[in-house]
This record gives sequence, C-alpha cells and structure tokens, in this order.
Amino acid sequence: MTTNFQRTPYAPGTSDTTGASSTSGTSGTSGTSGGERTARLRHELRAIHALIYRDMLRLAGQRAPTALMLLHPVLYLLILGGGLAALIPHSSLGVGYQTYLFPGMLMMTVQTPAIMVGIRLITDRQSGYLRELLMAPVSRSTLLLGNCAGGTLTATAQGAVLLGLAGAVGLPYDPLLLAMLLAGMVLASFTITALALALAVTLRRAETFHTLLGLVMMPLLFLSGGFFPLDTLPGWARTLANANPLAYAVDLLRRCITHRVPGRQATPGIEWAGWQPPLPLEAALLLTSGAVALLWAARRFNRPE
Repeated sequence: MTTNFQRTPYAPGTSDTTGASSTSGTSGTSGTSGGERTARLRHELRAIHALIYRDMLRLAGQRAPTALMLLHPVLYLLILGGGLAALIPHSSLGVGYQTYLFPGMLMMTVQTPAIMVGIRLITDRQSGYLRELLMAPVSRSTLLLGNCAGGTLTATAQGAVLLGLAGAVGLPYDPLLLAMLLAGMVLASFTITALALALAVTLRRAETFHTLLGLVMMPLLFLSGGFFPLDTLPGWARTLANANPLAYAVDLLRRCITHRVPGRQATPGIEWAGWQPPLPLEAALLLTSGAVALLWAARRFNRPE
C-alpha cells in the first residue's frame, strides 16, 4: 500500500505557521527551563531554612544543656581569670588577665556548639534520619550547607550571650567593638563548623569522633593564645600555632579589642618570621579555611554510601 503525501503550495500573503510554531516551542522550552531553575533554587533555599530552623528550635528547647555549655567558659573567666589576675602582672600583658582571657573564652564558647554539628551528622546517619533527609528533592551539598549554616548561627548566638560579660572584665559596651567581636565569632564559628563537618563525613562512629576531638581540640585551644601569649611558647609550638585556625580567630578578636579600646597594648599573637599579618588577612584566612573544608566535605558527602 502506497501513501501519497501532498505538499501544500505556498501562496503569497500567507504566514509560515510551521516556523512560528517552531519559534513558539523554543521560547516555551526556554521559559520552562528558567522556571525549573527558579523552582529548584526555591527548594534548595527552603531546605537550608528548614535545617537552620531545626537548629534554632533545638537551641531554644534544650535550655539546660545550653546553660551548662555557657557555664564552662564563664567559670574559667571569673574563677581562673580572677585567681591568676593577682599573680600575672598587668605590665606583662598590657591588660588585666581577665581582659586578656576574654577572647579565648569567646572562642571556647563557640567551639562546643560548632563541634556538635559534626556529632549530630554522625548520629543522624546511624539513626537513619540522614537517609530520610537524603530523600528530599534537594542536593546533598545543600543539606550539608544547611547544617553548616545552622551550626554557625547556633554557635554565634551562644557566643553573643557571653559578650554580656564584657563589662565584668573591664571592656566598654561600645557598639562598634561588640559588632566587631560578633563578626569575628561568626567567622570562627563557620570555620570550626566546617572543619567538624569535614571530619564527620569521613568517620562513621560517634565514639571515634569524640576520641579524636579529645586528642585534638584541647591542644588546639591551648595553642591558640587564649590562655597565654604565643611568644612564650617554644619554637616548635609556635610553628604549630601558626597553622592553627583557632589561633587566628583568637588573635583577630584580641586585636579588635586593641583597636577599639584606648590604652590597650597589642599582645604578641600570630607572627610570620617577625611580621604580624593585618586583620583583613587573618579574616580572609579564616574564611578561606572554612570554605575549603566545607567544599571538601561536600565533595565527600556527595559520594554514594
């Protein structure tokens, strides 16, 4: 059986409906693609907001654990700082010891909730909750970013509470100073949270995570300059301190105080061959360290389990 196709002759004055239809189809496809991208971005942002909201609800609901986490640095600041203030001369630090200790206690305050983000990621994996999250129509990197943003905000909120003790250690309630310290805590919280997530996506057991943190975090805190000047350390310890992100965070907070409070002398902190990096460079290094750790964690987290 043969089928004859007849081609309709083109008459002058008639429109080429085929070309118009083709153009309309292309335009429709482009519009649909743009709409899909917008909807996809909306889903990703909604997932990040949900994870941040979950962390804020946890912070508001767990008042007793939050108060206990804040009690630890407060006791260090008031008891240890008050006791050693009479033994350490003011001239050796340029400020009273409690004032000197304050940036280190701010770092201790943001450190614990930031690390808890990594522990929760491991426990969520073990309990099966993470598998349920992965069923959401969003990318794995978005889920990791939401966890990092929630941990950063939670840690900063707890550190902001400790800022209320600034007057007790001899610091003025200067709005610009408090804003600079808050910004420094945001950077430090982001970096610590990203590093904790980078470690959590590598490990599978919470016990291993706890053990490793017990071996690493306290030495990093002591090598941060939060308790004593870095120039009192031996040469090999100063080399380790120069590679310690917490040391840059503490130095950043302490130098913010030096710049805003008259009469405060700059205590020796991070130095590279006798040269002290400027504040913007230290902030950039902190941000870069956190971003690199988060990108590496996202690449590892995207691997199928």
